Amino acid sequence: MRKLFLDIETIPADESKYEILKEIHARKLERHKSGVSTKPPETFEEYLESTGLDGAFGRICCISYAYDNEPVETLYGEEAQILISFWKVAENVDLFVGFNLLDFDLRFIFQRSIILGVKPTRQLSFARYRSDPIYDLMWEWSKWSNTRISLDTLAKALGIPSSKGGEIEGRNVAQAYRDGRLKEICAYCAKDVEVTRAIYNRMTFL
Repeated sequence: MRKLFLDIETIPADESKYEILKEIHARKLERHKSGVSTKPPETFEEYLESTGLDGAFGRICCISYAYDNEPVETLYGEEAQILISFWKVAENVDLFVGFNLLDFDLRFIFQRSIILGVKPTRQLSFARYRSDPIYDLMWEWSKWSNTRISLDTLAKALGIPSSKGGEIEGRNVAQAYRDGRLKEICAYCAKDVEVTRAIYNRMTFL
């Protein structure tokens, strides 16, 4: 069985999407004013930052991956090319392993592939309550309960050195990207893959 361990880092929407996003944000404000939405309105800057978690407008900054026990590699550069390269990597994989793959990483990859017209080399089942072809560490640890745990917390619980605590973490990837620190972002993403693989080996008693 060929396994692929992976992690992605994402960033907010490109400036070319700002006008569309301003229209969407304005509608959100109107819904709040009219009482349709009780959620407190966010500023445009806050809304823009949140697109980094939304496959419709956010972008993939890099994808780090490793086959089985092989060294970690990282894809970065132009987003469409990242996706093209990723789908070549994924073509002959039996099991995709990661943390929150179902609700974030793989979902984001599929959504960006659609947006950018990059046809996946395969389709994957996102069915819940199963560990094949996607082994999601977060859900496997909680056994599909609503008790969430972070990658950092799980690593610490298992005595595995965490990838967190450095200058770059998920919460400041967008700023690091704006500061031109792509190399450091890729290194952080690669560390997440190493931690992911170590956790998987512990959870599966390998």
